[in-house]
Amino acid sequence: MFLLLLSLALVGAVAAATWWLNQPLQLTSSLVDVTIPQGASARAVVQNLNLNGVQTQPVLLYGWLRFSGAAHRIKAGNYELTPDLTPRTLLAKLVKGDVAQRSVTLAEGLTFGQWRAILRAAPDLSADTSGLSASEIMEKLGQAGVPAEGRFFPNTYTYPKGSSDLALLRRAMQEMDRRLALAWDLREPGSPLKTPEEALILASIVEKETGHPEDRTHVAGVFNNRLRIGMRLQTDPTVIYGLGEKFDGNLRKVDLQTDTPWNTYTRAGLPPTPIAMPGMDSLLAAVKPAKTEALYFVARGDGTSEFSTTLGDHNRAVREFQLKRSGKTESAPAKDDKTPSPASPSPIPPPATPPAAPAP
Repeated sequence: MFLLLLSLALVGAVAAATWWLNQPLQLTSSLVDVTIPQGASARAVVQNLNLNGVQTQPVLLYGWLRFSGAAHRIKAGNYELTPDLTPRTLLAKLVKGDVAQRSVTLAEGLTFGQWRAILRAAPDLSADTSGLSASEIMEKLGQAGVPAEGRFFPNTYTYPKGSSDLALLRRAMQEMDRRLALAWDLREPGSPLKTPEEALILASIVEKETGHPEDRTHVAGVFNNRLRIGMRLQTDPTVIYGLGEKFDGNLRKVDLQTDTPWNTYTRAGLPPTPIAMPGMDSLLAAVKPAKTEALYFVARGDGTSEFSTTLGDHNRAVREFQLKRSGKTESAPAKDDKTPSPASPSPIPPPATPPAAPAP
């Protein structure tokens, strides 16, 4: 009789424990935020849970953590707990390290300065780079002397709540290194680009000059052709980058004539650094451009470009697409045939975020 009663008691206890393990947690709010420190004991974990709003009986929670044998596998981090969790799924979450995640989108075509502004506004991201210059950030990333511009891959990055912005930038830098190496290995034979760094610089220009994805490889083809035969690139986005905060949204003739290291109207070849963060499509376009004889292009006004092989055809395209749209009737002045421009300079609307000054 005694054994029967004991067996019934044990069965009852197991049933009660099973029932409790699958009951929703009792929380003080619909979202409880808990940080588990590194090396916390089972008792410290339960105390932390209780202090931050988990009202489920702490003695039972402690017993479950110890009885499960998984207490020593709980991972440190910040956790967001919701009422749908049970003691069983709570432990699984803590052991898995399913910490609270946030995300930030760092888009292609933006400068490093614009990226920094986005990171400053990102939720729950520790601003460890605050007060540091671009060169100081690169030094902390182990890349002393390397320009920050263009060195980070555009993407949407998820990160644990409370992470360092420097750690996120390190991931973006490593991803750009990987993507650039992949693109460089795929480069066309006879490319005028001599190093992966040159490919990165050209890709950033292609990124800024492309208004329509289908034109990307043709834009890259024009620039590759010019580099191959020694023509100046004469591309407006490089001039704008060189102006930095001086650019007010309107590119003037005097700007094109004012020499800076990034002015491709006054200087031959590629500028000294990238001018933005290029995406993978632009990296590939730079090293695998369209096979074209075009040396010029002009915006049609609908996001696409008109490509021309000769200066005469280019000037006709300028009259058709640029001057007609602006209401002018006179033809655009012809460029010196040794230094042609892909597109005639025209007023450029200010970007959503003013371009940052070139990184030191």
